[in-house]
Amino acid sequence: MRQHITISPGEAADRLAIRELVEAYAHCADRRDARGQMSLFTTDTHFVVYMNAKDPTPSQELHSREALAPVFADLNKYDATTHFVGQSTIFTLANDRATGETYCLAHHVTVDGEKRHLMVASLRYYDTFVKTEGAWLFAERLLYVDWLEERALS
Repeated sequence: MRQHITISPGEAADRLAIRELVEAYAHCADRRDARGQMSLFTTDTHFVVYMNAKDPTPSQELHSREALAPVFADLNKYDATTHFVGQSTIFTLANDRATGETYCLAHHVTVDGEKRHLMVASLRYYDTFVKTEGAWLFAERLLYVDWLEERALS
């Protein structure tokens, strides 16, 4: 187990702000606030999706904040989503840059007439964060899908 050390109030504030950034991403996704979600990224962000975490070839790779619009708008195909954000670990934090990893269980519900369907995705995000004008943003977000489960809902 890692030994805890005393950190400065500034570092504690930065760690909290980064956690709030991660949570804001999930909140915006579940509320279909694509513009809000995009605002959490730098203009020149790098966003990469690995639909199979074991495959080193990305399924999708984007290189700007504006390129994220169709990705986030794609959530509209679901009747409801719920993203449960799990552990979030900061690996490095120095001045205005940080790296970390976050786990998430993303629940996606579709409705087709009387049939309801649930898809659960186990996600890991490897992030690079930057502090710009006092606010933490995603500079890079690598999304890995570890597994998917699909089933009918009653």
